[in-house]
Amino acid sequence: MRSNEPLVLALPKGRILGEVMPLLGRAGIAIEAAFADEDSRQLRFATNQPGLEVIRVRSFDVATFVAFGAAHLGVAGNDVLMEFADSEIYAPLDLRIGSCRLSVAGPAEAASTDDPSRWSHVRVATKYPEVTRRHFASRGVQAECVKLNGAMELAPALGLCRYIVDLVQTGSTLKANGLVEIERVADVTSRLILNRTALKTRSEEVNHWLQRFREVADAA
Repeated sequence: MRSNEPLVLALPKGRILGEVMPLLGRAGIAIEAAFADEDSRQLRFATNQPGLEVIRVRSFDVATFVAFGAAHLGVAGNDVLMEFADSEIYAPLDLRIGSCRLSVAGPAEAASTDDPSRWSHVRVATKYPEVTRRHFASRGVQAECVKLNGAMELAPALGLCRYIVDLVQTGSTLKANGLVEIERVADVTSRLILNRTALKTRSEEVNHWLQRFREVADAA
């Protein structure tokens, strides 16, 4: 079934966007010029593809827009999907971009004596409280999570907590703030995500783009 309303593709702001754009180009999607204008306040954009629009939102909000059907497709890291865990989100395709890891980190000076196997209770700063609780609960550790949306590396130095759980790519930010990785929670890449209802009601259109992105990801 084809709707008169355009499909909406939600893209994340920030680091991942730079890796997504070449994929869009190879998929034949060109976004209007305002998308590249750093001074533009516009958030919704036309494309060269009839019936396809793009919105640019924060990474966690990609999952929200797709889960509630406001966007039909999106690009989100599996860190976001693990935290969000919504049954309306279907993530059939690993785009193999945005590679990093979700890790537990703590003060470098304590790393040599810290034994994670002996932890029973930890206080952790993170923007992934659900993932963090599940990770530690699987080992019988109670995690008290302090929700932060940024500047995670400051938390141990200022006494807010001893440990953090955050995304790590090179480890340079941890090192600059006197922290080291203690254990890995999960490897992270970005996925093409779909709204399950849209997949049923607009299957021809949605599956067209799923197949197109699959071809592009496989070719890369």
